Amino acid sequence: MARPLRRPFSFVMGLTEQDSDVAMEFPVWRDPQGNVVACVEKIKVMTENLEELQQMAQDAFEDALLMGCEENQVRTFLTEMMQQLHNPYTS
Repeated sequence: MARPLRRPFSFVMGLTEQDSDVAMEFPVWRDPQGNVVACVEKIKVMTENLEELQQMAQDAFEDALLMGCEENQVRTFLTEMMQQLHNPYTS
């Protein structure tokens, strides 16, 4: 299987590298049928949501480390938490 295409955050948001210090790359989003989600507004909302989520996770991670929690345990928990998200749109 081919590696999914990725677009840097700055490309999606129309920013230059000087405007953004975000290193995260987002995939080209696809619908359940495999078609590219091309709506700029949808991509902007998705990007904003994921940036907020990343910042909240980073803050929680740093707080846990400052409180003396073991790094790998925190990373594992955060990963498992994401894996357990429920899709309310499935029957």
